[in-house]
Amino acid sequence: MKAIKAVLLVLGLILLSQAIATHVQAQNFNEKTSMTFSQPVAVPGNKVLPAGKYTFTILDSFGNRNIVQIWNEDQTQLITTILAIPNARLEAADKTIVEFRERPADRPQALKAWFYPGFNYGVEFVYPKPEAVQIAQAANEVVPAETVEPTPSTLKTVPLIAVTPKGEEESLAQAFPATPAKQPATVAKELPKTASPLPLVALFGASCLIIGYGLRRLAVKAL
Repeated sequence: MKAIKAVLLVLGLILLSQAIATHVQAQNFNEKTSMTFSQPVAVPGNKVLPAGKYTFTILDSFGNRNIVQIWNEDQTQLITTILAIPNARLEAADKTIVEFRERPADRPQALKAWFYPGFNYGVEFVYPKPEAVQIAQAANEVVPAETVEPTPSTLKTVPLIAVTPKGEEESLAQAFPATPAKQPATVAKELPKTASPLPLVALFGASCLIIGYGLRRLAVKAL
């Protein structure tokens, strides 16, 4: 009877460990990140996020674009869904990195890119063409843009281009080569806080130790 209870306990711990591992993998897949902005931030679609806490997630990734969702802090209200393209850094950072595009002093900075902790790649946000033209001129940078306003059903197919500071159009491949230029990142004045999976990883490790101990006890009793 005791042996049966021990086996059931071990099986239960195995299932718990698998569930924890699955949760950690899912969290890394959608790159769920909690961000705190100390001042208003402009995002694509003529929207401005007031200073506060928000949650960013990757809804989908395909080809040369990503779909990013921005939520309120507890993820009960979806604020906006926007397009982004892949971006890369020369080195991975151990904290969330957010880059901004400069704008006139009387307007909030525009969100440029987001890099997840531990990875040297991230996403660069795509703006509607009229916004992209304004931002490119103000920041003197090339900005990825949508040629037409996307709908939920065309997010994956809307044509994307790059807009230069002179208002000219370029292809994304020409404007954003695969190897990034060696430039320092503009880090947010107040780095966004990122939810860490480390506690779950620790629990997973502890569960493995308990499973090993239980199996050892069973082996001793069987002798």
